[in-house]
Amino acid sequence: MASGPTRRLFFALWPQTPERAALVHAVRKAVRLSGSRPVPGANLHLTLAFLGAVPESRVPQLRTIAGQIAAAFPRAAVPLVLTLRGLAHWEQPQVLAVLAHEAASGTPAGSAHALAGALSRETAAAGFNPDLKPFRAHVTVARKVAHAPHGNAPRPVTWSFAQFALIESRTLSSGPVYSVVESFVLASAENMRREE
Repeated sequence: MASGPTRRLFFALWPQTPERAALVHAVRKAVRLSGSRPVPGANLHLTLAFLGAVPESRVPQLRTIAGQIAAAFPRAAVPLVLTLRGLAHWEQPQVLAVLAHEAASGTPAGSAHALAGALSRETAAAGFNPDLKPFRAHVTVARKVAHAPHGNAPRPVTWSFAQFALIESRTLSSGPVYSVVESFVLASAENMRREE
């Protein structure tokens, strides 16, 4: 990787405000009972591929890769529909997550799992360093979890996506702040570069 200024980046399914609000409402009790710190509603997302520090000079290459992957996504599988249900407490990172389950798209290539795999595979082939851990479709809803909440499964919440996004993560004294660098419409040949 080239030296110079870097940006901490990842690809994600980036929900709309009402979808985030529905999930915040659904998990409120479980988060409270877990003795944890809730993730701010504005930060809720489903990570597809975490890239870490990326040289600023290579961001255009990421945009090209993402645009090609988005354009090749099966049109019949759009929108991606995910049902968020069931809690998972992962002790080592001390997080509480809601698991995401996909509606059948009729094609293995038309899933969040396939999209995440393509983004990791193509960025790695281009010399980036994506996190290559197996993809687990989930949304982290709380951090610094003291204990797993028992018997508090949230009601299911449905999120729907016709695009994914390249996200920048910055850490401020108040916590992480995420901003959309660019969005990529699934199954569209018109994934034109947008100005930041």
